[in-house]
Amino acid sequence: MSLLSSLLALLGSTDLDPALPYRAEKVSPVVTDVDFTAVVTAPEGTKLLRVWLPIPPSDGAQEVLSSTIETFPSKVDPRIGEEPLFGNRFAYFEFPEPKGGQSIRHRFRVRVHELRFHLDPGRVERVETWPDSFAPYLRSETQAVVVNAAVREAAATAVPKPAGAALDYARVVDWVDANLRYDHHRASLRASSEWALENRAGHCSDYHGLCSALGRALGYPTRVTYGMNLFPKNSPSHCKAEIFLPPVGWVSFDVSETQKLCAKIASDASLDEARKKALLAAAKRRLHEGFRDNTWCLLTRGTDYDLAPPASRRVPVVRTLYAEADGVAIPDPDPGDAKMREFGWMTVHSFTPDRAVPYPFKDWRTLETAPGGAR
Repeated sequence: MSLLSSLLALLGSTDLDPALPYRAEKVSPVVTDVDFTAVVTAPEGTKLLRVWLPIPPSDGAQEVLSSTIETFPSKVDPRIGEEPLFGNRFAYFEFPEPKGGQSIRHRFRVRVHELRFHLDPGRVERVETWPDSFAPYLRSETQAVVVNAAVREAAATAVPKPAGAALDYARVVDWVDANLRYDHHRASLRASSEWALENRAGHCSDYHGLCSALGRALGYPTRVTYGMNLFPKNSPSHCKAEIFLPPVGWVSFDVSETQKLCAKIASDASLDEARKKALLAAAKRRLHEGFRDNTWCLLTRGTDYDLAPPASRRVPVVRTLYAEADGVAIPDPDPGDAKMREFGWMTVHSFTPDRAVPYPFKDWRTLETAPGGAR
């Protein structure tokens, strides 16, 4: 019996509570100093630039140890607010008549653990009726996780005969993996299940928005969680999919990165066919058992909600920030898209961990060191 299974056996069945902290085996903590700056340039003549910067929470997977925020060249003190639907916290700024770019610099130190959920489908409890507190995670949305007739049809294709939440969701992630192609040029940037299903392409938010919609179509609470990778890359933003599976609670899955890792393994000329087969099986096993890496820091949970204080409209997601010029949203950039040349805002960032750690979705050797690794 795994460490997590032993813990759950002692604790017994959990209350059905979406605020339940992560209940996973926590290993390999890494402390990272994050220096993150967003530079926002409002259009000429803007009377009021408004910016919302998500504040990373401390929860069962990460602890924020220190945090400071400053602006330049205008000196603006932020207002800290918490939106009521998912409990996301934001530092809110107003820049009257901004001239040129305005920068917001957030320096914080965060300890992040690797989470291993060791999901055992046989131990997942069946829920006949979910409490009202789960309604935000079961709904059909208007901007992101839409559950429509096409999504329900896809869910029935992925899971023709339901066999329990954990097994059903494993089939969902396998179906998404088999039917979507990673493409920065064809991405919604808003976790749109409609976009993903119609285009069969996108990046992490499209993969995980569709996973969430398919899970909800089957009657299971799901959510998209957005955060940042804590290592150098053009765009630090990245998201994961989660499903609530009692008694474990929220379990994290990264379908898009697992797909890319599997492609890397399959094309690695240094590996023989037997080794490739073992590594691919280990990657799928890690995905199905639930896994969250220690090189990612959570910023926001959930999709399609009002900010705090409210913006001119609800947001589909908040990746690294949200900004409006005179009530009009400044579009999200995607510096991972090599064809994009125009940006209304951009991030500048550096990450200094207390020790070197491999990124487990690029370094396939991490599959050999995990419990029950490649064999």
